[in-house]
Amino acid sequence: MMLKRLCSYFTLTERLLWLCSCIAIITVFIIFDRESFLTLTASLIGVTSLIFSAKGNPAGLVLMVIFSIIYGIISFSFAYYGEMITYLCMTMPMSAYALICWLKNPYGDNRAEVRISSLGKTDFVILPITTLIVTVAFYFILAALDTTNVIPSTISVTTSFVAIYLTARRSPFFALAYASNDIVLIILWILAAMENSSYVSVVICFAVFLINDLYGFINWNRMKKRQRGDVTCTKKVGK
Repeated sequence: MMLKRLCSYFTLTERLLWLCSCIAIITVFIIFDRESFLTLTASLIGVTSLIFSAKGNPAGLVLMVIFSIIYGIISFSFAYYGEMITYLCMTMPMSAYALICWLKNPYGDNRAEVRISSLGKTDFVILPITTLIVTVAFYFILAALDTTNVIPSTISVTTSFVAIYLTARRSPFFALAYASNDIVLIILWILAAMENSSYVSVVICFAVFLINDLYGFINWNRMKKRQRGDVTCTKKVGK
């Protein structure tokens, strides 16, 4: 019953995107890894999180919290302390905060869809300033911890912060920020895979995430147009 409801909830494109993403992740895991089941678990949870988030469903953020914990452990294993600190100390708690924001702002009576918002004037002041502070602070923290590949790790912190800020603000641009973060992470884990081929599975994980985040941005813009159209229709009827 639950499976049938989920199938009807997602479009054919979304079901195919999720299925192909999972197949790609599992295939690469079998070829290059076969041991790091924690990485496999994180990847599958992550891609499932993204397909729910692409629908504006708060369940996506619940899964993101879980993904952040597991990914933090994986990052620690390769001394990517920036990734570990970012996801455990920033992405995870801010995802929880974003979840509260989404739950407080449902689209009408539909608790499974968040009401999409636009950035305000204050956001264009607060976001650059806080991003700069976070970037500089984390650079020195990561350098002090002798973090592997400190520059791309710092850039990852920056893009992650922007992404989660925009997520809490319910802006479609959060997906583009995450896509930027995916590109940085692909580079980071390619560097790691050059030393240990088992990390190829993590590279593919974020390549899949990139595709899903781009779809999320497209779908959120569709949702935004639909929501605005519904509001316009309601106002006309009210008149």
